[in-house]
Amino acid sequence: MNLDRLRGKLIVSVQAKDGSAVDDPAVLAALARAAQDAGAAGLRMQGVANIMAARARTSVPMIGILKRAYAGFEPYITATAAEVDAVLGTGVEIVALDATARPRPGGASLEALIAAIHAGGALAMADCAEAADAERAAAAGADILGSTLCGYTKETAGAHLPALELVRAMAGRGAFVVCEGGVHVPGEGRAALEAGADAVVVGTAITDVGWLVGEFSDALAKRRGS
Repeated sequence: MNLDRLRGKLIVSVQAKDGSAVDDPAVLAALARAAQDAGAAGLRMQGVANIMAARARTSVPMIGILKRAYAGFEPYITATAAEVDAVLGTGVEIVALDATARPRPGGASLEALIAAIHAGGALAMADCAEAADAERAAAAGADILGSTLCGYTKETAGAHLPALELVRAMAGRGAFVVCEGGVHVPGEGRAALEAGADAVVVGTAITDVGWLVGEFSDALAKRRGS
């Protein structure tokens, strides 16, 4: 896949929280198609059933992940070789995985997982939390570096998002840089590109109905209480 298809453009993350009314492959596929029809250049999807449902209705490049928690381990985004294989089996163009230095269940190294992704014919996106993660991932052959996990590790908890400083640190390493996380308004997306991102992922602000309703409800509640 030629990453120029995504350069300077929007990738929409279409995911749902467990228990949400929209946590259904058919519903998420419809949201993915709506995002594509509105101009999204790519999609990020979680879970084999959701990916397959969305692929049947869309044609733009897709980043696939599989989230699974393991007792005693912190990584949960495509953290094992089995999960890499499962995501590759959906035919996605890009497989994203946790690229932090935290121990992975099964003990697979970042290098081994990236090699498996490449062997399966896909590009590897490294979900990073800090600059050191990006450095290791680039050395391991990651095609894409993302700021996805900044704010989601103990070391980066409370970090200001979007993580523009991390984006700046990742730029120039020879990989395609994606700003993901905390982009809630269009101006933040533009700022990410100006900081050196090649593309921007937006999820919550576009597809998370619960978050959007909460934002409006909270604003109205504050007005009533003033």
